[in-house]
Amino acid sequence: MSIAHGSAAPAAGHRTVPEETAVALVYGGSTEAVMMATPADLADFGIGFSLTEGIVTRRDEIEDLAIVPGPSGIEVRMWLAGPRAENQTRRRRRLAGPTGCGLCGIESLDEACRPIRAVSDHTDLDGTTLDGAAIAAAVAALASAQHLQHATRATHAAGFFSPEDGLVALREDVGRHNALDKLAGTLACSGVSTASGAVVITSRVSVEMVQKTAAIGAPVLIAVSAPTALAVRVAAAAGITLVAMARGASFEVYAHPQRIR
Repeated sequence: MSIAHGSAAPAAGHRTVPEETAVALVYGGSTEAVMMATPADLADFGIGFSLTEGIVTRRDEIEDLAIVPGPSGIEVRMWLAGPRAENQTRRRRRLAGPTGCGLCGIESLDEACRPIRAVSDHTDLDGTTLDGAAIAAAVAALASAQHLQHATRATHAAGFFSPEDGLVALREDVGRHNALDKLAGTLACSGVSTASGAVVITSRVSVEMVQKTAAIGAPVLIAVSAPTALAVRVAAAAGITLVAMARGASFEVYAHPQRIR
């Protein structure tokens, strides 16, 4: 129950609030990260986090995955293929992140600004184009499909939009990074080609959101809020068209405008 207060006397009301749970991402028995997250789509979360953090490069490098609830939270237990398991043992680190935290616990400044794979040749931006109507449609489709946000007004979403197929996938979470990781996982599991569509997010664009979009392989990132300066530079270097402040028919393009017609 909640107490609503406006110009009139306070009145009892009801609002659904989202769950927030500690989720441990565990590889071969050792914890890599503990994130506060919405306890849904956790297999997607584990797979997507593994891909966007560079722990694996393909879905099939995760040999097994189990979701194990416990008294203090939930473990997403993953076992990697031989070479990847060896690499993970060498690079293992531990981090504890508050909601939506993407950089807590890293061990070096170089890791914070790690090189990312370019999604296209900068001289020929792969033929992917979007017009203003498609950008508006992507943002509108994302908004209408956010069932958890509609109920709670307290979550973020990340979706993948194809000009041909519309909104192909969407994931929600209390954390913006988590939502994007969950999207990465579901796209990897569904086999959707990400080379000719756009990632659409409900948050501001920090550098981690660009890094994760590059790992997904999408050439366009659309956000309803503004980017940071570093996010713009990284998007430009990675060949990602960065569209921000996308609200209705209005939007701003910060990197690689060649894809916007």
